[in-house]
Amino acid sequence: MAIRIVRLGSTRVKGEGPRIGTVRRPPRGVPKSEFASRNFYDVWFPNLAPSEKTVKLAQAAETPAQWNDFVRKYRSEMSTPENVHSLELLAELSHHMDFSVGCYCENESHCHRSVLRELLKEKGAELA
Repeated sequence: MAIRIVRLGSTRVKGEGPRIGTVRRPPRGVPKSEFASRNFYDVWFPNLAPSEKTVKLAQAAETPAQWNDFVRKYRSEMSTPENVHSLELLAELSHHMDFSVGCYCENESHCHRSVLRELLKEKGAELA
């Protein structure tokens, strides 16, 4: 059992389980009824997405220092009690079922999901 970190909209792999979209907004131009069938997500969980202001930090980051500013801000947002409980829940579920979490970004290393991967690992999640 494990969590996969995925790019939303990519082809699902066998045994991936349900997809959880950790994004601020639904995919543009896609009817809600097609989110799952078009491999975006089965469940939308926007509370694990960076705030709009923090997303802008990531998008504008051109240097390691700017990226680190984004990481610090996103980690701060994820340290609220509500988000800590969500991370702990996902970490616990990872020991009992397969599922995935993701975002639309093409490059995981320049996306909040790279930080989310570390946050889940810190909470004891089983990662694929």
